[in-house]
Amino acid sequence: MKNKIVCFFSQINFSIYITTIHKDKDSDYGVQFYDFPGCISAGETIEEAKRMATEALTGHIDLMVADGDLIPKPSTLENILKDKDHQDAVAFTTVDISEAILNNENLCIKNM
Repeated sequence: MKNKIVCFFSQINFSIYITTIHKDKDSDYGVQFYDFPGCISAGETIEEAKRMATEALTGHIDLMVADGDLIPKPSTLENILKDKDHQDAVAFTTVDISEAILNNENLCIKNM
């Protein structure tokens, strides 16, 4: 019988992360996550960038879990804006990965 991972969430918004969206002239919309350095994505429109960001973050977290890394709790917008790399964002959005977590037995957020 296959073992299943059971996930317990300490708070309802544990799986909602803020992304910053950046746009340079003649470029797609770039997305980055303050809580996940190196996890980036892009799209031709903001809507596409958000869809791609969800996919990127889900994959990133999947790899972190496989490596035994702890998943950080989401930062507040106020803390994110203190970082100079995120201050020039043209938009902010959230990525909710709860459905992806519930549909993938390999994904589990660990309490810190």
